Amino acid sequence: MNIPARIAEKLPLLSARPSLQGFPNIGFVPFLNQKRKFGVGFPKKMVWSLDNCDVDVENKLGVVRPATELYSEEAVEALKTGKVIAVPTDTLYGFACDACSLEAINRIYEIKGRKHTSPLAICVGDASDIKQFAVTDHLPHGLLDSLLPGPVTVVLRRGESSALEKSLNPGLDSVGVRVPDCNFIRVIAHGLGRAVALTSANLSGQPSSVCIKDFEALWEHCAYVYDGGVLPSGRAGSTVVDLSRLGKYKILRPGSAKEETVTILEKHSLVEEVTTN
Repeated sequence: MNIPARIAEKLPLLSARPSLQGFPNIGFVPFLNQKRKFGVGFPKKMVWSLDNCDVDVENKLGVVRPATELYSEEAVEALKTGKVIAVPTDTLYGFACDACSLEAINRIYEIKGRKHTSPLAICVGDASDIKQFAVTDHLPHGLLDSLLPGPVTVVLRRGESSALEKSLNPGLDSVGVRVPDCNFIRVIAHGLGRAVALTSANLSGQPSSVCIKDFEALWEHCAYVYDGGVLPSGRAGSTVVDLSRLGKYKILRPGSAKEETVTILEKHSLVEEVTTN
């Protein structure tokens, strides 16, 4: 099995407040409702708001917070000190930590009961940040900005100049990268200033989580659990596409946005890679 296919098989069905000029208010002002540069967006069914947030959820451990601007600095500080937090994305709830903290990464594997041979994806604040961690210069101009932010994981080669720690997914020369259409996790990634390791908030092999109640038994292992309400996109997770080859794409997992993703890829003249036996 080639490396990108291994990633897709295992990939989860997922300082001070940053000053971001031109960046929307934190919270859940959906990016999908804002003007996209390249005109192809994703369905409104993938958008949610904090109106669905269960602010009265039972919080015996005192770890549950609403996923709002008020708590973004707290979340960043938790990551900087090697803690694991739970966050909403535009698809599923995920466990997040500093991708440069080997201790925190090991903690995520322990929480999930996940084998260390199963790679983790990373999350960054903007599509323009991806080039720090993966090879993007072979991609058509504007492709990543058309796909992201959105419910898509792009698989790319790490390359020799990647800022990722060698301890993240050792032995693999590819990495899955996300820019979720979710203000809260994106601002956290900006505030951290490094890649955020991201995986689904569930026990390995169990159903993914679309609300914090789904993984309540795991709250005790998190520094904080940020509640963004019930996520409407179902449990399919992000669409995973391998973009590591020049002019080619390969859908590794259909996920929740395959049709829209393929439309964008073909608009940028990429052709589907056909696997031959």
